[in-house]
Amino acid sequence: MQRKPAHIAMFTVPAAGHIHPGLEIMRELVARGHRVTYAVTEEFAAAVEAVGAESVLYHTTMPSEERGEKYPEEDISAVTIFLDEAVHVLPQMTAAYEDDRPDLVLYDIGGWAGLVLAGRWGLPAVQISPTFVAWKGYEELMAPVVEARMQDPRGVEYYARFSSWLAENGVESPPDRFVALPERAVVTIPKALQPHAELVDESVYTFVGPCLGDRSHQGDWRRPAGAAKVLLISLGSAYTNEPQFYRACFEAFGGLDGWHVVLNVGRHVAPDSLGPSPGNFDVRPWVPQLAILRQADAFLTHAGMGGTMEALACGVPMVAVPQAVDQFTNAEAIAGLGVGRHVPKQEATAAVLREAVLSLSEPAVARRSRELREELRAAGGAPRAVSVIGSYLP
Repeated sequence: MQRKPAHIAMFTVPAAGHIHPGLEIMRELVARGHRVTYAVTEEFAAAVEAVGAESVLYHTTMPSEERGEKYPEEDISAVTIFLDEAVHVLPQMTAAYEDDRPDLVLYDIGGWAGLVLAGRWGLPAVQISPTFVAWKGYEELMAPVVEARMQDPRGVEYYARFSSWLAENGVESPPDRFVALPERAVVTIPKALQPHAELVDESVYTFVGPCLGDRSHQGDWRRPAGAAKVLLISLGSAYTNEPQFYRACFEAFGGLDGWHVVLNVGRHVAPDSLGPSPGNFDVRPWVPQLAILRQADAFLTHAGMGGTMEALACGVPMVAVPQAVDQFTNAEAIAGLGVGRHVPKQEATAAVLREAVLSLSEPAVARRSRELREELRAAGGAPRAVSVIGSYLP
C-alpha cells in the first residue's frame, strides 16, 4: 500500500558517530516524499540539510570537539552527560515542535528527549541504533554495572534524577529499560558484529547494516599515481590527542616500499608539531574518510563504530588500536571475524604496528573482508530501514 507523505522528526545528540550513520536513512525518507525535520546543532546543520532534511536548531551541553573537549571515559560521568543533554534539550524541542507536530518520531540511542516527546504526543517511535543492541540476558549482564554505579554517590544521584525526570514527563519505565530496550529499532551495524546475535529479538531489532551513500559534501580523494598500497590511519574525531602514537606510525611506515600513508591527526595535534613527516606520508587534521577507504588497502583505526562500519562496507581489512568505550568490543569483533588484528594501545610500538598492517595482506583476511562486504550489501541498508520505518506511519 502506498502511504501518503508524512512528517517524520529525528532526535539524536550532536556527535558524528551518532549523526552520520543515519543520514542516508533520512535521505531515503526524503526521496520517498516524506518531510523530515532533524533536531541538530549548528555544527551539523549543513550535513543534515545536504540529505534534504530540515534542521531544527538547539543549544547543547555535550562536549564540543571544536572547543577541544573530550567525552568522559569514566562510566558515571559518561552516562550523566547524556542525561544532562536530554534535560536541557527537552524544553527547547517542546517549543520548537509546539505548532509542528510530526506523525512519527525517530531517535538515536542518545536522543532521549525525542523518546519522551513521542510518549507525550502519543506517537510511534523507532530507534535508529548505530551500535550494539540488547539481547536476552542483557539486563542480567548489566546488573553488576548498575550495582557499581549505586555504590558511588554520583551514581545514586544519577538514577534518582533520571527517575524523577522520567516521572515528571509521564514515563513509567525505569531509566535503564528506557535507555536500552526500545519497542522497535533499526540497527545500522551488521548482525555479524552484534554480540550474542542469536539471542537478539528480531521482532524488535532489524539489522540493516551500514547506510553510507553519497558523501561528496565531505570532499573527494584520489589515490596517488604509483601507490601500490594505501594505508589510512585515523583515531576518529574525539580521541586524537596522541602525538606519541603518530610518531610511532612515522617509524613503522615511513619509507615502506610501495605504500602511501594518509594520517589523520585530528584537531588536537598540529601536523608540524610531530616533526618532519616521511616522504610517503600525507598528514592532515581532517580527511574525507569514506572516499579514502573506498580506495584503500588497509585501515589503522581506533575501532570507533562509524569507521569500523565504513571499512567493513568497503571490504578494507583493519588493525584496531582501541582507545575507549565500545572500541574495545569492536576491536575484538574485528579480530574474531577474521577481517583484521587487535593491537592494545599499550602494545602499539612501531614494530608491532608494522607487522600487524603487513599481516593484513594474507589471502584469508582479504577473502573474509570481501565476504563480509557482500553480507553487508545484502542486509538492505537505507531502503530496508525505510521500509521498517514506513510500516509505523499512520
